Amino acid sequence: MSIMKKALVLLFVFLNAINSHGQSTTAVRFTAKITNRISDTLSIRGANGFNQIIPINSKQEFDATFEAPKGFYQLTDGKLGYNLYLSPNAEINLTMDASNPIETINFLGRGSNESNFLADYMRREELFTEEAFTKEPMEFQRLFEIKKEEDQSNIKNGDYDPEFKTILLSSLENNNRYILQAYANVSRANQLKGKPSPGFTFENHKGGLTKLSDLKGKYVYIDIWATWCAPCRQEIPYLQKIEKKYEGKKIAFVSISVDTKNDYNKWKSFVTTKQLGGIQLLADNDWNSDFILKYGVTSIPRFILLGPDGTIVYSDAARPSDPKLQEKLDFLLL
Repeated sequence: MSIMKKALVLLFVFLNAINSHGQSTTAVRFTAKITNRISDTLSIRGANGFNQIIPINSKQEFDATFEAPKGFYQLTDGKLGYNLYLSPNAEINLTMDASNPIETINFLGRGSNESNFLADYMRREELFTEEAFTKEPMEFQRLFEIKKEEDQSNIKNGDYDPEFKTILLSSLENNNRYILQAYANVSRANQLKGKPSPGFTFENHKGGLTKLSDLKGKYVYIDIWATWCAPCRQEIPYLQKIEKKYEGKKIAFVSISVDTKNDYNKWKSFVTTKQLGGIQLLADNDWNSDFILKYGVTSIPRFILLGPDGTIVYSDAARPSDPKLQEKLDFLLL
């Protein structure tokens, strides 16, 4: 289930958009020890173009002291992002296993309470979406109302900076609206399971047109993406590994870009420069393409798995970075 990750991205974007502007800066110290790290560089990003780069040191740790205004930030290793809150004169130490970040991320030190709340929120969102998104509407609504009350109580009664509380309570209203829409999309997608997939006829990067019907007889794993979409680009290395693992098997990997006509050359260049594999297609009318509309795609990346007979196995399939995808493909193909 990728809803949690989408919701967290939305949460940070909203927090960053309303982050404090024009505040005086104070010295902040940030240290981190990350096992199974995927990068030797961390970046702390915030409003007004703030971007603090922290390289790893000789002790295999991240350590930096810098000036920053109070507010919400995103810590990223170049692929994954985590919410962070910096308060005046904070001294925050992060520990995490990057192979299991949601369960292991932890903040210690002065000014770490708010960041730990955001980390715990990630964990609770994961549990909520795994359970509630499988329920019928009435039961989902009951669980959702409980969640809302618990979130508000945890913020109001917590030992947090007053400004943090005010902004987070406002942002959660926005995030909850997204969760309701996401549940509606998932419910609609589940109703499609086992039904014939809508078809498409799209331009192929290699030339000519490709129809979905051309791929009948194979499983079809579809990636709906765009060149401007950072989470989409993050999935590319994982997708390339999966394409290589199942090369020669009864499966076709299809990437459908929803880039607009104005970005046509950008799409052509990106596919060539990044040496993207599989079948690279461009939707005929970006988000308004009939295929995209019939699947109710409102956010990307979105992945779809079809059977050899053209019926829908999953209309909202696991991402390439999710081990559950390979488990399913191993069952079907190996």
